[in-house]
Amino acid sequence: MKFKKILVVGIQKPQLDNFTWKSLSSLTNKIVLLSPDSRDIFKELKDSEALLVYFNKADKEMIDGAPNLKYIGALATGVGKIDIKYASKKGVVVTNIPGYSTESVAELVFGVLLENSREISRAKTESKKGNRSELGFSAREIKGKTFGVLGLGRIGARVAELAQAFEANVIYWSKTRKKSYEKRGVKYSSMNDLLKKSDIISIHFSLNDRTNNILNKSKVKQIKKGAIVINTAPMELIDYEALKNRIKSGNITFIFDHTDLGDITEKRLKELQRYKNCITYPAIGYISQEARVNKQKIFVDNIKSFLKGKPTNTVE
Repeated sequence: MKFKKILVVGIQKPQLDNFTWKSLSSLTNKIVLLSPDSRDIFKELKDSEALLVYFNKADKEMIDGAPNLKYIGALATGVGKIDIKYASKKGVVVTNIPGYSTESVAELVFGVLLENSREISRAKTESKKGNRSELGFSAREIKGKTFGVLGLGRIGARVAELAQAFEANVIYWSKTRKKSYEKRGVKYSSMNDLLKKSDIISIHFSLNDRTNNILNKSKVKQIKKGAIVINTAPMELIDYEALKNRIKSGNITFIFDHTDLGDITEKRLKELQRYKNCITYPAIGYISQEARVNKQKIFVDNIKSFLKGKPTNTVE
C-alpha cells in the first residue's frame, strides 16, 4: 500500500539522507516539498493523504484544508504545534519520534554543565593566549549537589542516571511517579520543593497544552539562589518575563539550547544574551551521528507501520 500523495512542509533536503528520501518516495505516488511560508500549502493539501512536518504547525485550518488527510508525521519528538485533538476528531493519525536522541541530549546536559561549572571555555582561551596559571579560576563539583530533574521521561531518566553516576543527590518531579527509578535511589519531590532545594535543575518536559508555561511566574521565583538551570526543552515551558527577571537579578545561571524555536524571538534572545549568567547554544542537543540515524529510521518506520495498518509512536 502507498499514499497517493505526501506533502512535506518545513523539512529541507539536507535534513534527511538520500537513502531516506528514496524510502519516502517508495511509499507514495507523489511527494511535494514546501517551506512553512509557501503560498502553495493549501493548494497542495487538497489532495494530500499524508503531511510530514518538522517543528512547524499543522493546525485546524490545515487539517480542514486536506479532506483526504489520513496521516501527520512529525520529524521531531515535540508536537506542540500540531492540533492533536482536532486531528483525532477527524480520524487523522499523528506520530512523532520519541527516544531517538535520548543519549545525545542527556550527554549535552552534562557537557554544558561541566563547561560552565569548570570554566572550560575560558580555560582554553587563556591557554591559547599563553596564560598557564590557574589563578582566577573557580569550579564546583557535581558530586554531593542536589540535582533536580523536571520530567522523568526517556531523556530526564537518563539525565538522572548520569547525575547519580556523578554521585549527586538526585530528586525528580514528573506527571506520574516512576517507582522503578525510585527503587534505584532517585527521590520523588514536589515541584515546589525541587525548585527550592536543587543546586542544579535540568528541564525535560515535552511541550503540550498541559506543560505550556508550567514554570510560571510563581514557580520561577522559587528557584534556589545560586542554582544552575539547564533547559534542553522548548522555551514555551517557562514564563519569559519571570525568567528574564531572575536572570537579571544575577542569582541563577540559566543555560539553554532552543534559541531557534518557539517563543525565543531574536529580540528576546538578545535580551537574555546581555547577561553573563545566561548561556545560549543553537539547538544542538539532538545533533549526533547516532541520533541522526535513529531519527530517520523511526520517521520512515512510522509511515511504513501506518500503511500496514499498525501505527507506531502515535500521539493522542
